[in-house]
Amino acid sequence: MQDNAIAHPPAPFLARIASMIYELLLVLAVLFVASLPFLYLVGNAQTGWRHIAFQAYVIGVLFAYFSTFWLRSGQTLAMKTWRIRLVGRDGGPITFKQALLRFCLALPGILLAGAGVWWALFDRDRQFLHDRFAGTRLVRVPRKA
Repeated sequence: MQDNAIAHPPAPFLARIASMIYELLLVLAVLFVASLPFLYLVGNAQTGWRHIAFQAYVIGVLFAYFSTFWLRSGQTLAMKTWRIRLVGRDGGPITFKQALLRFCLALPGILLAGAGVWWALFDRDRQFLHDRFAGTRLVRVPRKA
């Protein structure tokens, strides 16, 4: 785990973007597998209540994926690859409330042409907008010796 006495530097912007691209590939695979049972049981989900149910299901799967990793170790598989960890303002693990808030704020920020992500280029601490509001930070994890 993380030693809270040691302050880790913020994760570089390009490393965070690379991690997000890698994460996209992993999430697509997760969603592909997770959508099979839903579509098998419910059938065509292109219109009506099935479409809304499928969208809610996909958002639930995404939240389960991210929150499980964030709450357990602070790192998804892509974040481990790029040596990035999600921590609270104090450098410790995040809470469920922070994970939920970060997830809910990140979705629109990413969908709106990445506005929440590009915010980091102008933020004084180089934080994403959703991290600023959720009270979280992405830090660089040092290499293991």
